[in-house]
Amino acid sequence: MALQDVIRWLLPREDVFYGLIERQSELLEQAARALADFARGVSAEKVRETVQELEHQADAIVYEIEEQLARVFVTPIDREDIQLLAASIDDIVDLINLTGRTFELYAVPEPSPPMIELMNILVVMAELLKAELPALRRHEYAKLIAVGRVIKQHEKEADRIFRNAVGQLFHDPAIDAKVLLRDKEVLEDLEKAIDKCETVAERLKNLAVKHG
Repeated sequence: MALQDVIRWLLPREDVFYGLIERQSELLEQAARALADFARGVSAEKVRETVQELEHQADAIVYEIEEQLARVFVTPIDREDIQLLAASIDDIVDLINLTGRTFELYAVPEPSPPMIELMNILVVMAELLKAELPALRRHEYAKLIAVGRVIKQHEKEADRIFRNAVGQLFHDPAIDAKVLLRDKEVLEDLEKAIDKCETVAERLKNLAVKHG
């Protein structure tokens, strides 16, 4: 038995954190899917309402994690790592919520093709995180490293789509200035959410290196 396994066996640890973080990833996937519903004819108002409710649920989990950290003596991984991971996942949900609010606030009639591509990538990344986060509980660190690499590739593709889309906006002589600013802000919100997915993947990879 490896030394780390012995330590895990000797010290009782509160595993509630794994469940809470996995629940965060479930809400993240639901929020990403709800946002992508805008491309399937769901109104901006309905999208915003659905995503906002999921964001409230995600916030409640963050509060629960903070309360647990304050009273649990021994945690399964370092307290700072739990807090940073939970905060990073919450950041993605917050940015998805911000995008939904932007759809409604700026009266976006329908998403542009680049917006749809970015929303689809965001859904894929959220699905990957949801599927692979339980590997942290099982100490399957090779899986966390592998999913980090996959998410990195998706982030690169999203970055390419984002840059091309913004470039096209500014090179279109016929575009209305308000439309340009509106679409640029939506694209930026989506790109930031995707970047945060990569941040979560990097935190998982760091945990894998630290504990593997």
